[in-house]
Amino acid sequence: MLYRNRKQADMNGGKWIGIGGRIEPGESPDECIRREVLEETGLILRSSFFHGIIHFRSDEYEDEEMYLYSSSDIEPADPLAAAEFAETGSYTPPDCDEGELHWIEKSRILELPTWAGDRAFLEEMLAGAEEITMTLRYEGDKCIVTK
Repeated sequence: MLYRNRKQADMNGGKWIGIGGRIEPGESPDECIRREVLEETGLILRSSFFHGIIHFRSDEYEDEEMYLYSSSDIEPADPLAAAEFAETGSYTPPDCDEGELHWIEKSRILELPTWAGDRAFLEEMLAGAEEITMTLRYEGDKCIVTK
């Protein structure tokens, strides 16, 4: 998980979020998630599972669609980190200019300060749901979830 605390005027400041970012021109969602994971975490995503699309609607921000993925099939790109990962099952994440990266036990994720909408799809992911599609409509900080 990524604790957002490094950007000025960050709408996600002080919250924990997953890894990801915007799709670049000519890039597929699958290509985007591999690139973003590598850029933000130093991890090579060997495979991933596509859960669905989360539709964000807001009275303050631009509407967005998020392609929701999960994976446990990862490997550090850095050879020293890869050796540490092979030996311990963990590694020291690289510095990220967006915030602090931390390994969080699944049982503790819902204890973290997150967006209300993120909590909605995280609950489903943690419960083992494979297909997750929902609309998260924000009115200020209030979130209305429609499945």
